[in-house]
Amino acid sequence: MALAQLSLLYPLLALAAGVIAVLLAGMGQSADPRRRSLFVALLFLAAAALLDLLFPGDGAISDLLQFDAFSRFFLWLAMIATALVLILATQSAELAHRRFPEFAALLLTICTGITLMAAARNLLMAYLAMEMVSYASYILTGFKRANLFSHEAALKYVIFGGVASGVMLFGISLLYGLTGSTAFSAIAGALAPGGPVLAAGRTGLFAAVIALIMILTGLCFKTAAVPFHMWSPDVYQGAPTPFTGFLSVAPKAAGFALMLRFFSALLPQAGPELRTLVLILLGLISALTMTLGNLTAIHQTNIKRLLAYSSIAHAGYMMMGVALIDQIGAGAVLLYLGIYLVMNLGAFAVVQIVADKLGTEEIAEYKGLGYRAPLLGFVLSVYLFSLAGLPPLAGFIGKFFLFAALIHNSGFWYLVLALVGILNSVVGLFYYTRIMREMYMRSSEEAPSWRVALAPLLVVLAVPVFFLGLYWVPLQDWALAAVQALH
Repeated sequence: MALAQLSLLYPLLALAAGVIAVLLAGMGQSADPRRRSLFVALLFLAAAALLDLLFPGDGAISDLLQFDAFSRFFLWLAMIATALVLILATQSAELAHRRFPEFAALLLTICTGITLMAAARNLLMAYLAMEMVSYASYILTGFKRANLFSHEAALKYVIFGGVASGVMLFGISLLYGLTGSTAFSAIAGALAPGGPVLAAGRTGLFAAVIALIMILTGLCFKTAAVPFHMWSPDVYQGAPTPFTGFLSVAPKAAGFALMLRFFSALLPQAGPELRTLVLILLGLISALTMTLGNLTAIHQTNIKRLLAYSSIAHAGYMMMGVALIDQIGAGAVLLYLGIYLVMNLGAFAVVQIVADKLGTEEIAEYKGLGYRAPLLGFVLSVYLFSLAGLPPLAGFIGKFFLFAALIHNSGFWYLVLALVGILNSVVGLFYYTRIMREMYMRSSEEAPSWRVALAPLLVVLAVPVFFLGLYWVPLQDWALAAVQALH
């Protein structure tokens, strides 16, 4: 690596230094190290953001990493999610005060891994970055030491993650055997119509499809797409609520980043048969994911499990844009991810506050919440209506551009996929309104007036949900500028 390329790594180096600094900050004798650890973590996140603004150059490091507008989009997405969840975690009753520095350090580690996933242009680099995110996620899922359900969730997460990781690694090795490289560009050339793989005829095509399906297994696991979604409900329910909120947005975004970069490099050059098979597979996964997620969410009584299945459904919506493999579809996915960040983190922030107050996550206990805590009831309604995709909230804009991208393509099966997505949005509205029915149409004997320490954060998350529903152009321009780097 040339010395001139070192500036590309400055934000990552700041995040890595932040991991060490947070752990050192937690080694003092203070009875409550949360405030000091939070300050140090936010300081290094701000330093990483400043370094990215001061050194915004594009460039590649060998054939391993590509730093460009696309990777920077996900760097900022990860840093914003990390900062918000750290603030949320300081008020969580589920996290021991003495262990907050470890929590913050692991979150910064995941933030670093997410950026590496978005910048990866080599399958081995992508795999290592995914494992960096996964191992820290396993630890944070089982972070509640006294909670056996948390340990069970972490164990299930490790088992599912290990299987998905092993299958993906086997697919990488198979693809390396076929193409002689793990670099995206070299693989794309080998899978082109005149390349050595497809020159072998049906045998080469079959081997390439099997390898890509195995690699897609790992990517679908990371995004909680069907049929590799099984870990999601148990992990969301068992993990500490602040981390559940983070897990629902940031690692999922990293999975889509890697999926977009990988398939955007391969499919435009691939043979028409191979490209068609992969696009059909992506479309089927999208339809199955959103349908299973929405239909299963209807029967949930625990709000974290309901939001877990909701998260699966939203992964299905975003897969629609991935299945297009063009700038319009990829731009719609990035726009949706930016909107999804604020509305889903906001919903989990309310879930944390209610769970800490009542000691339960059952939807039935939300009865009368709109009267007991008017602010909580109002902002949760905003987040849920936005997740359902109702105008004039930001969630409507996100879904609108995803459906518009499919319709713009004009392909018959893309129009069918858009129709499936619209029907699923109607189903989603049903189970989101169940929660609001409990909050406003069921009475509660408990006296009103809750003190909400996180009220400013709830407002900060709610404002973009309104604002982006009315004026989304800056985020859309940022997303389109990011995806241009892929093409």
